Amino acid sequence: MPSISPYLSSSSLPAGGLLVGRAWSPAVDGPCVVRREGNDLIDITSAYPTMRDLCEAPDPAAAARATSGPRLGSIDDIMANTPLETRDTAKPWLLAPVDLQSLKAAGVTFATSMLERVIEERARGNPAAAVEIRATIGDLIGDDLSKLRAGSPEAMALKKVLMEKGAWSQYLEVGIGPDAEIFTKSQIMAAVGSGMEAGLNPISTWNNPEPEVVVVVASSGRIVGATLGNDVNLRDVEGRSALLLGKAKDNNASCALGPMIRLFDSSFSLDDVRNMQLSLTVEGDDGYVLNGGSNMSKISRDPADIVAQMINNHHQYPDGAVLFLGTLFAPVEDRDEPGKGFTHKMGDVVTVSSPQLGTLANRMTSTDKAAPWTFGASHLFRNLAKRGLL
Repeated sequence: MPSISPYLSSSSLPAGGLLVGRAWSPAVDGPCVVRREGNDLIDITSAYPTMRDLCEAPDPAAAARATSGPRLGSIDDIMANTPLETRDTAKPWLLAPVDLQSLKAAGVTFATSMLERVIEERARGNPAAAVEIRATIGDLIGDDLSKLRAGSPEAMALKKVLMEKGAWSQYLEVGIGPDAEIFTKSQIMAAVGSGMEAGLNPISTWNNPEPEVVVVVASSGRIVGATLGNDVNLRDVEGRSALLLGKAKDNNASCALGPMIRLFDSSFSLDDVRNMQLSLTVEGDDGYVLNGGSNMSKISRDPADIVAQMINNHHQYPDGAVLFLGTLFAPVEDRDEPGKGFTHKMGDVVTVSSPQLGTLANRMTSTDKAAPWTFGASHLFRNLAKRGLL
């Protein structure tokens, strides 16, 4: 069985930057908002009871930097104590770095990977049928769409041609049309952090990880930072019908975020996000290794535009939101049988990495065997009130 422990230490965090996150403290039987200081995590909950509160500050990075608090523990010890199978519940462990923010995601934001969504739709969830369809669609519209910008005159001209040829698709509509696909990835407080198990619904036999940059957005619409995410995707479920998107995306432990949020400051900005290179590795119990990645410079919609489509006068999020920006990654290589493509096996260790944001690592399990989600917003409020923080 591949080990997840090499990815759970201070070396899995970026060398620089203002990093904040959340950790569970057995001493208070609840979550703490923490800031990295050297190799330690500092508890700043007394000043900012929730990550939402910190992200609503006029300058979250300056606010976090100016806040002192007690040492919760070393990063190495807390991260190493996170996996459930080896956790000492008397010691702190890492959590997903967000709390009250809505968990949103944008789909089909890379025109190149858009082809795979079209293939899923036409294959009706059958990976064997995808091979022939992939070749047919590639002949029609090509496979190098990296320079195509959604909503542009060129994109609209392509849309017209495809409609005339009877090759139009709902995925092409959101991939190159003016309106982005934005959906609810999971429920508030339901995300899992680095080192935790991530869930795959066992109804799926064709699925894959999706390595993504996740931006953190204040209620005003201002982007205040970023983290990494794995938007676990059930390709066969969504491929049967786009109306099954909720079933394909929103499952127990299926939203992985972390390891921490890097807040925007003089060393890190949205321009860094726009040019970020993500790497992905899947390591299986069977010795299988898959390497992939996603290049944000090839995105077909600017991150600021996607955020503006998510939060505006028509859509408000008073506690802010986090937004998965989509991925260029869509594996097509066969894992086992020829023509079956890639799909997960239980026990796979998935890592998503970038130099600016660190490494998010999770072991895959079925959604019914992953730790159940039992600590919601009501539990958070009761815990904070008991601690005198509300």
